Amino acid sequence: MENTHQYRSRRERERHEAKKTAGYKLWVVMFTLFYPVIAVFTFLFSGVLMVFSAVSRAVVFLLGKVYARS
Repeated sequence: MENTHQYRSRRERERHEAKKTAGYKLWVVMFTLFYPVIAVFTFLFSGVLMVFSAVSRAVVFLLGKVYARS
């Protein structure tokens, strides 16, 4: 008995064939390894942006008070 796989569409067959390539396997491995690095970088970068945003808002608030008195 022959082992044939029935695909529902041409795109499903193409996707299945693409998953057999070395490039796809390399992408899966690299994505798995670098995902935590990217997540930590995103978290840290967001924290830095939050700090600078708070400093900027404080400066604008203080300058608004100083120039409002003039």
